[in-house]
Amino acid sequence: MVNESEVLMKITRTSIYSGKTRTRDLPVTQVQIDAYLNGAHIQDAFANLSAADREFILTGVTDREWKELFAGFDK
Repeated sequence: MVNESEVLMKITRTSIYSGKTRTRDLPVTQVQIDAYLNGAHIQDAFANLSAADREFILTGVTDREWKELFAGFDK
């Protein structure tokens, strides 16, 4: 039997910041995706993911792009 927490799913998104399309392997299940698509909040559906991974699912923006986009706002 496969442990669902060890399954990686390829998630492809196009960044709303750069327009680049990227694919990442994320530890998500079909059950989580279905919950999200049926209205669950992303932080509830994908509680096991980091905020950066959830942002990638939502917007396609990577952690590096996020830091570039908001450079200087942390001062």
